[in-house]
Amino acid sequence: MMSSNKTLFALGALALLAVSSVFADDVVVLTEENFEKEVGQDRAALVEFYAPWCGHCKKLAPEYEKLGASFKKAKNVLIAKVDCDEHKSVCGKFGVSGYPTIQWFPKGSLEPKKYEAARTSEALVEYVNKEAGTNVKIAAIPSSVVVLTQETFDDIVLDKTKDVLVEFYAPWCGHCKSLAPTYEKVAAAFKLDKDVVIANVDADNYKDIAEKYGVSGYPTLKFFPRGNKDGEEYGGGRDLEDFVNFINEKCGTSRDAKGQLTSKAGIVASLDELVKDFVKASDEEKKAIASKIEEEVGKLEGSAARYGKIYVNAAKKSLAKGGDYAKNEIQRLERILEKSVNPTKADEFTLKKNVLYTFASSS
Repeated sequence: MMSSNKTLFALGALALLAVSSVFADDVVVLTEENFEKEVGQDRAALVEFYAPWCGHCKKLAPEYEKLGASFKKAKNVLIAKVDCDEHKSVCGKFGVSGYPTIQWFPKGSLEPKKYEAARTSEALVEYVNKEAGTNVKIAAIPSSVVVLTQETFDDIVLDKTKDVLVEFYAPWCGHCKSLAPTYEKVAAAFKLDKDVVIANVDADNYKDIAEKYGVSGYPTLKFFPRGNKDGEEYGGGRDLEDFVNFINEKCGTSRDAKGQLTSKAGIVASLDELVKDFVKASDEEKKAIASKIEEEVGKLEGSAARYGKIYVNAAKKSLAKGGDYAKNEIQRLERILEKSVNPTKADEFTLKKNVLYTFASSS
């Protein structure tokens, strides 16, 4: 049974990799391993050499992502980036000594020329079009961040059914501009969680709101959980993982930095012992334990009640289809997740798969 569990978890890892492609950035990430497989081949490439700690790189990030989105469908152009902290040998090979450095690699060539124009999406698109002979327009990237105004602030932030993280920012603030691409990724990661809102408000424009909540510097981040609409100061780190961990802890969500559900999603700890008893029981005893699971689920509230229904369904299906139901269904779901599925369906299948693992691993 242990070997079959290892097989199930291996399949789970493969499915996770497949689903991650659904959430992939439009800018291709280059490494020491794949650089020459992607660059200098049958298409031209614009490559940003950056460092994660570099302020100018952070400021460039949203502009560069717009560029990537704009050329996403262009078959003859690659928009890419290299983390020079991680891949020093690549950056050294091309004479990179400062960040960000942007270089253009013509088709079939590993001899670049340095980009030295403005670092705006407009200027970058114009440059690539000129070099590649394309005629691409700047793509409009929809934002997942909820923009608050004087009229909407109270309705959204003070909604007692929502957990709301608010960034108070000023348009001229350099630190706010640096935070913007990370904050956008936070919002994108939790966009399918309807009870979680990632929002911002122009505190320079809406000074009354800033004053009401004691905001005197930018950016200021405040968390308004369902149980405290006075707001709590967010004092954590400002990396994507810091925000994701904070939201998961405070809101009871289970997502990673790419917005995928983790292996903890859908798991109701109070039902685990019953599942263990169910798996070990005889067929006749299983019926009584399945009824007990359904009874306990009836006592649950919120998302736990929704996840509990998956447990009830899994127990009933196991009774009807036999002890191999969980293993076979997991494998079926893995095959589906290996294909490109929309994020909502991916969530649905992942929740079911996680619950089924408790039935399979308990046997």
